Order: sequence, then C-alpha cells, then structure tokens
Amino acid sequence: MSLLDVQDLRVAFAGNEVVKGIGFSIQAGEKFALVGESGSGKTLTALSLLRLAQGASVSGKALFSAADAQPVDLLAATERALLAIRGRDIAMIFQEPMTALNPVLTIGDQIAEVLELKNGLTRSQALNAAIALLADTGITEPRRRVNAYPHQLSGGQRQRAMIAMAIGCQPKLLLADEPTTALDVTVRKQILALLSDLQRQYGMAILLITHDLPLVRQFADRVAMMEHGQIVEQGNVGDIFADPVHAYTRRLIHSRPGRDAIAGDPGAPAAMTAHGVRVTYAVSKPGIAGWFSSAKFVAVNGVGWTLPQGQTLGIVGESGSGKTTLAFAALGLIDFSGFIELKGQSWGTSKASDLVLRKTMQVVFQDPFSSLSPRLTVEEIVGEGLLVHAPDLAAEERRARVGASLKEVGLEESQFPGLMQRYPHQFSGGQRQRIAIARALIVDPQIVVLDEPTSALDVTVAQQILRLLQTLQMQRGLSYLLITHDIAIVRAMAHQLLVMKDGKVVEAGSVAQVLDHPAQEYTRALLSASL
Repeated sequence: MSLLDVQDLRVAFAGNEVVKGIGFSIQAGEKFALVGESGSGKTLTALSLLRLAQGASVSGKALFSAADAQPVDLLAATERALLAIRGRDIAMIFQEPMTALNPVLTIGDQIAEVLELKNGLTRSQALNAAIALLADTGITEPRRRVNAYPHQLSGGQRQRAMIAMAIGCQPKLLLADEPTTALDVTVRKQILALLSDLQRQYGMAILLITHDLPLVRQFADRVAMMEHGQIVEQGNVGDIFADPVHAYTRRLIHSRPGRDAIAGDPGAPAAMTAHGVRVTYAVSKPGIAGWFSSAKFVAVNGVGWTLPQGQTLGIVGESGSGKTTLAFAALGLIDFSGFIELKGQSWGTSKASDLVLRKTMQVVFQDPFSSLSPRLTVEEIVGEGLLVHAPDLAAEERRARVGASLKEVGLEESQFPGLMQRYPHQFSGGQRQRIAIARALIVDPQIVVLDEPTSALDVTVAQQILRLLQTLQMQRGLSYLLITHDIAIVRAMAHQLLVMKDGKVVEAGSVAQVLDHPAQEYTRALLSASL
C-alpha cells in the first residue's frame, strides 16, 4: 500500500479551478518530485494535502497510510485529526526560511515548541532535543546556535534549522517546497546530501516541490511534470530525463541559459575601476570583554577589479564570501576603505557628486517581491527615480517616460490593461523582475548591478530575463556587475569573472579561462557542485 495516494485532486478559488484532477502516489521511503513552472499549481498541491490553502475549495482524495494506523483521507479528515497529523506524521519545509521562521523567537524556541506540542516533552527536554537536531543537520556549534535568532544565521543555516524543526517528530512524509532555491551551489549540494541522509536514517518519504531540474536528476526516484494545474507526465527520473514524451517536459529539460552577449572589446574604456576595497563590521567579543569593546569582522579584504564599458563582470562565491557586500560597496551604500571610481569620480566626495553617481549606477535586486514597495503603483515605482534625477519633468512627460521604459522590458498596456495603476502583487515573479529592471533603466544608467537577478525565478522565466538583459546591454551599451552563484548564468552573460572566498578574490580572469581551466581548488569545487 502507498504511503500517500492522491486521486482526482481539484483545487479552485471562487469557482476558478487551478489544480485540475491530478493523481499520484508516493511509497514509504521514496523521494518523489513534483516539477513545474511558477503558477503550475505544484505548491498549491502540497498545501492542499494539509488543508493549508486558505480560501480554496478542495475535492478528491488523499489517502495517507501510516504503518500503525488505518488510511486517513486528508481531504475529508476533521480539523482535530489533521492537527494530530501535521508536524508529526507529515511535516513541511517552506520555500523561504526567513519568512517562515518567527523573527522574534530563537531557533531553539521554535524547534522546542514543536517537540513540546507534538511529543509532550518538557521545556528542558525539548531544548536538549533541539540542540541534538541542529547537530544532526550539520549546524556548527549547536549549543550556541540554538539561542540565535533567524537573522543571525546564514541562508544555509536557516534552511538547516527549518529542516531540524520538520524532522523533530520523525515524520513519515516530508513536504519540501523549493528547499534550495535561494542557496548557493555548494550549500545546495550539502542540503541535498543532508536530506538524503535524513531520509535514509528516519525512513521518510519526501515530496519535493521544485522547478530545479538538475536538483531532481540528482535527488529524486520518481518525478511528475505539472503544467497549468495538470500532471502531463510522470515516471522514473532516469526514464523521464532520458526519453521525455510530452513537449512541455522536453522544453523544461532543455531550458538552459543561452549566451547571446556581444564579444568583449579588449580596448573598451573602463566604466568602473576599484583597488584595495575593504569592508569591516563591528562584532561583539565573547564574554565580559564584549562589554567594553568590539572586534572587527572583515567582510571584504583588499579586492580590486576593472569593469569595461559594455561588458559584464561576474562575481561568484559561496554564501558569506563577500560578493553581495562588495556590490553594496560598489553602489556606495556602505562604508568602505580603498578606491572605487566611476566616470572619474569616487563615492563620498560630496552629496551633489554622489547624486550624479547614483544616476550612473543602478541596481536590480534578487527578489523583486521584497524590493518593490507593495504600497506603490507600477507608475510610482518606475517613475520614482525621475522625481530625484529629473525633477523638472512635467507629469505627462514623466508618465510617457515610464510607459516607454516598461515597453522596453516587454510590458505594455495592451497586454496588461491598467498596467500603470497596478500593484506588484498583481504580477508574476518574472513580470515583477521586468518592473524592477524598468525602474533601474529609466534614469539611463551606464552601470547596473545585478544581484542574483534570476535565482527566485523558474527556468523558462529566468531564460527570458537573461535574454532581455543581454538585449538591453547590446542596445544601450550597459556594463553589468553580476552577482550570482549560478555558473550557468555566468557562462551565458559574463566576460570577466572574479571568484571570491572569505572576502578575498582567489581567482580572476576571462570567463573561458576561469571556468574551462580553473587554477584554484576552490573554483574547481564550485564548478563540480554546479553540475
């Protein structure tokens, strides 16, 4: 008998069906992947199994058969029965741990709470168990980390803490919703290995929700491909990847970033140069010494680079390597020592000169949903830069510039009626990223910092955004400072490459030189983890 047998699952909102009669089964101890693009219904499917999809009308059957009990139809069970199953027999890892974890409680408190409620442990027992679980998930210094708050942990550590919370009651089925999306390649590999080890140790089955096909190939036993609320193909991972039958499956499998960048001109003038850039943060000393003085943590240590006009400089490295801190220094958003020059000027000369540099250099952040204000309309978001850098523009001229910028990134009123007056939540992830790009381009910058511009997007949408960025570079002669952990994106877009580790550049050169003939073991490890 299957551990979970889903039959004719349908999910609708206000009569609009978004999951359309799907069915699949998961065996005890099996790793099953549900794959599809954003909006395909895969996350909604997982949430519906535990009846966590608010406002949804759910029908069909989801028979859950724990070894020591009669099968339970999760979709027909009482709320009391579901409370006993959630977190104990079926647990869930959510996509973004920073939003799933409570920011005002320590990691230990959050893990202990589950163990107290589900296993009846005392407070002291639950905290000791939380320490052991953190150790099991590979977090260093678990006795210290158990008292940390979510913001004090790295992305990989937060994801491990979420996993510790989920496996605390040794569930029979673990629902993992995009568990590695925001992680760099080496941490992603560690999390996959961790989940595999825990799955064998506890005998769990795992339902993996993802759009990451390389992850599925490495991790899952069977896979179901989902498009527009329907499962179009399912079977063993080896069979599906070797001989996909459905056109949608073939399109996803062959969706890899393509290089469409112009060849780098070796004689191009420098758009930005930097030497000896150093960024430090004050950190508390342990013990009583921390009452009287603080220590310094060096996040970026003596880094330099040259970004030629019209070209892309890629910066890669693991989480904590200093690459995003370096981008913030380049943008003049944090204090640094050393030298960064744009258009013959450096940050901090005066407020007036800094304002000119802000127009020269813009940024597109990793997650457009958090970087776009939910309270402003698209017109206000995109046009905000003009209020600062072109305050003399009349309202009608500013509105025309906003419309032209949106059209340039592929968003037009004919496609989206009332486009200007819509809010960010009314768009998909890829459309929001296009809005973020339009906001950056409207002031005619020469340099754009791209901080993980596609990591929150599925493979086909990421392809579209990369193609757009490369087209804009050719048309405008833009220079890009590309911060990423995705080697495929570096191959597609970058001309030069810096590899960072512990705040220092360990290897630099042309993309072909560094990626095809890496000189450093660290670079080779990054490349190996990205395969």
